[in-house]
Amino acid sequence: MDLKVFLTTFGALLLAELGDKTQLATICLTCETGKPWTVFLGAASALVAITFLAVIFGQSITSIIPHNYLQKGAALIFIIIGTSILFGWL
Repeated sequence: MDLKVFLTTFGALLLAELGDKTQLATICLTCETGKPWTVFLGAASALVAITFLAVIFGQSITSIIPHNYLQKGAALIFIIIGTSILFGWL
């Protein structure tokens, strides 16, 4: 295993997930149910599953579309979504 890739991925996702809607939903579910370990296991399993799908999709699509086009496309999508949220279009 490449420790540098692991730590970079861990750090990037940890920072990206802080305060996002998934974390807020998990907090609400824990408050509503009063079962923190069950919510933790459910949330952790969901994140593992969606990350697995993203890795499989990423591996597949990079064989079709070059990395630099994917990176620019993702940046453009983030800009469009951010602008839409900023102006209340979403």
